[in-house]
Amino acid sequence: MSGREPGPVLLSMRGVGRVHGHDEAAVHALRDVDLDVRLGELVAVMGASGSGKSTLLTIAGGLDSPTAGTVTVAGDDLGSLSTKARARLRRRSIGYVFQDFNLVPALTAIENVALPRELDGVAARRARAEALEALAEVGIAELARRFPDELSGGQRQRVAIARALVGPRRLVLADEPTGALDSVSGEEVMRILRARVDAGAGGLLVTHEARFAAWADRTVFLRDGVVVDSTGAPSRAEHLLAGA
Repeated sequence: MSGREPGPVLLSMRGVGRVHGHDEAAVHALRDVDLDVRLGELVAVMGASGSGKSTLLTIAGGLDSPTAGTVTVAGDDLGSLSTKARARLRRRSIGYVFQDFNLVPALTAIENVALPRELDGVAARRARAEALEALAEVGIAELARRFPDELSGGQRQRVAIARALVGPRRLVLADEPTGALDSVSGEEVMRILRARVDAGAGGLLVTHEARFAAWADRTVFLRDGVVVDSTGAPSRAEHLLAGA
């Protein structure tokens, strides 16, 4: 947990709701959610299975659209953007880290990290240079030429984090990034995410483990799509989970 004051708001969600289906079959995945994530701030989201955690993350990143409310990233209202403009904003401003890494098996670590920059039109040489810098930041520059199946789980997740933050991206969305890792690798991944946020990013982390939520500045609790509490105290997190 950082002792610094957070910076400007990077992600803002206001009155966000998401309904799947219609009439009697309607499922309210999210209800009237308000949430801000600032530069220099890591926010954890916790809740039981089906509480809306992953839906919150996909809407925050523009991969899904809310049925109510607004989502703003780096000053841009996602709902006002065309499909093409929203995809461009995702490539340039938002990075995703998933539990299963989502690396391309046929590409080396440096090629995986450079890929989103090349897709955004950045010249290959510059994209590779940025990718190598990102890999160095997560401590595995020496593994740049290895393929995913030549890396450990923790190393693959570091590659995924480097890919999420390569270039000008400042918002990182992490969906159970430690779920497929042992406890030591999980702690190391959280240490890297924490350091990157402290260096000038904003993070939204979905996790079901209080020990990983303890790395965050704040923890938001979801129950049936509703924010039921928000706190910065890990002990409070454990108490609420025990009573869920």
